Amino acid sequence: MPVCASEQPGAVDPADFRSILGRFATGVAVVTTRAPDGEPVGLTVNSFTSVSLEPPLVLFCLDLEAGSLSAFEAASCFAVNILRAGQEAVSNRFADPLAARFADNDIADWSTGAPILADALAALDCTVHARHDGGDHIILVGRVQHLAVLADGEPLIYWRGGYRQLV
Repeated sequence: MPVCASEQPGAVDPADFRSILGRFATGVAVVTTRAPDGEPVGLTVNSFTSVSLEPPLVLFCLDLEAGSLSAFEAASCFAVNILRAGQEAVSNRFADPLAARFADNDIADWSTGAPILADALAALDCTVHARHDGGDHIILVGRVQHLAVLADGEPLIYWRGGYRQLV
């Protein structure tokens, strides 16, 4: 059986790591929840993936420095809103900590109450299944309670520091 060679801890340069990971194309999503006072909270992520079909689980990773961290730590639910091609402005607005993130979006509430962006490509409404330490991020695992395709179209893609389209 092959054995993996180990390097000294800290041998990976963070800039190199980020550059290499930027070569992996990802979809773009806006993850939302509600703060304890009921206000909608959300941010742009590309660290979203499926985990399990049975039960239906997904995860996303949230930076420990994110302004919305406390809301997501307190929440029992979240929604993943998968963005479609042409929604770069939505992605940028939810990535900007100073923006009025929900100003230009119609919002729906499904079973959990997490905000659903009505014009997203698709959405998943989740209850929090688990939280895990992920270094400088927290890994939030959600159990999907409801899901739907909301629009026709292609996904918004992010690769090497910019938005892309499927060819």
